[in-house]
Amino acid sequence: MGSWRSRKHQLMHGARARQPYAFLARLMTDPQLKLIVGLGNPGAEYARTRHNAGFWFVDELARSHGGSWRRESRHQCELARVRVADVELWLMKPTTFMNRSGAAVHSLCGFQRIAPAQLLVVHDEIDLPPGVVRLKQGGGHGGHNGVRDVIAQLGAEFWRLRIGVGHPGSKEQVLDAVLDRATPAEQQLIDAALGRAHAALPELLRDGAQKAMTLLHTRDEAATSGDS
Repeated sequence: MGSWRSRKHQLMHGARARQPYAFLARLMTDPQLKLIVGLGNPGAEYARTRHNAGFWFVDELARSHGGSWRRESRHQCELARVRVADVELWLMKPTTFMNRSGAAVHSLCGFQRIAPAQLLVVHDEIDLPPGVVRLKQGGGHGGHNGVRDVIAQLGAEFWRLRIGVGHPGSKEQVLDAVLDRATPAEQQLIDAALGRAHAALPELLRDGAQKAMTLLHTRDEAATSGDS
């Protein structure tokens, strides 16, 4: 009897101990995108600055798919719900400032049980010229403080959509440049790139990242070569 009880105890407690790992395993086998986070700074004074390119992406996605933003103070963000290519997605804008974005993203991902592989973070990228957008999974932060904070909170294995805004030419000018507006010519290129990224999103959801990257990056090359 003692041995049976001991075995029963091991089975019950072993099952409990494995539950978190089973949950993680289920997440890893379900890589379907569930959350798109646009990075930016809150407030009207920052609304049209280059650093808010992530906000521009999710704002247009919400508008074009009938999503309505609501404030979620618990998660320090604004949230919208949309359906794209028959997939239900959360859209998120952290209401923290850029360098505290990770806490808000971590809070919502924990509450909704969203794994890093099910997360797409959209942000401005100074190392890409205006008119170029790139999709990738994992990697470093490239000096972007919002991405740096998300990595600190969740690790690096989330997806990134990098919206090119151009480099000002020297490291000392970067902060002023990202907190300033793009020129009209640059903004036209950025808006066109955002449009291509929106058009590639259904491909990402239906057919996976490789096809979306091929489509998106090929269109980038065609668009930029056409401007030269």
